[in-house]
Amino acid sequence: MNPMWNLRCFVLLAAAGLATWTFSLNAQAQPQPYPERPVTIVVPFPPAGGADTLARILSTRQSALWKQPVVVENRPGASGHIGAAHVAKSAPDGYTLLMSSTASLTEKNVAQFAPIALVSASPYVVAVSPKLGVKTLSEFISLAKSRPGKLTFGSSGKGSASHLTVELFKQMAGVDMLHVPYKGTGQAVSDLLGGAIDVMFAPGQTVLPHVKAGKLQALAVTSAVRAKASPELPTVAEAGLPGYAAVGWFGLLAPADTPKPVLGKLSADFAAALQDPAIERTMLASGAEPANLVGDAFGRFIRQELDKWTRIEMLSANNPAETKR
Repeated sequence: MNPMWNLRCFVLLAAAGLATWTFSLNAQAQPQPYPERPVTIVVPFPPAGGADTLARILSTRQSALWKQPVVVENRPGASGHIGAAHVAKSAPDGYTLLMSSTASLTEKNVAQFAPIALVSASPYVVAVSPKLGVKTLSEFISLAKSRPGKLTFGSSGKGSASHLTVELFKQMAGVDMLHVPYKGTGQAVSDLLGGAIDVMFAPGQTVLPHVKAGKLQALAVTSAVRAKASPELPTVAEAGLPGYAAVGWFGLLAPADTPKPVLGKLSADFAAALQDPAIERTMLASGAEPANLVGDAFGRFIRQELDKWTRIEMLSANNPAETKR
């Protein structure tokens, strides 16, 4: 047999083997499409609150888009910090996300997360128990001034937006009320319905159904302009407290070291969801308004909100009266 022929065969076979090995190596190096398995959205509050409602609205849409289950997991406690800590310690691979709110982020833990998308920055609804017998915000302020320290307000926890928006209101209106922190909005709303507490500044999606059913009285919304979800309600500023404005926000975060391509896809996909007319209708019907900030823009929003609410929290520490439920 011709030795040259054998040599050529060897070279060809070696080249083919090298090509196969290189192709296999390249295939392994290519990033796998995301997501290729179920995604979990951790809600750091009990079911039936604002964060939970929004997570479930979005999970249904994203499950259909990604062809993968999107599971909502409630991990309540410590004003949202238990669930937030769980996500911060999770693998930074895009498969464990946090539906955050004002309460779950602080100066101490904000660096542990990467911003994905601001889901909603909606006004809170000032809702009172019908037993108070007030129909307007001015009547409520007069009642609170006549009974200093006697009226109770509920929140989803100390440092939450539903707590700090009331602290701002107290400072501006010159009233004193007793804070009753709960583990989540849903529990606080249940006590408001039962008359165990007097007032809440709560996400619209948690109280407006009860207002429509005649079980609660809505007095105003906390934003600077009227809410799209409830345009019939005046703002707090219109209703008797000029200059007041505050919103509660909910947004999606991932662990800090999540790869940029995954964060980019998450931001793009959730931004598309929030621009979906069907999602917008569902959110508005529940009392929440879709937002449109993603990535770094959402990160800057978080920083501004932290600065603002930290100042309010420091001021409220001078009047720490509260009772546990």
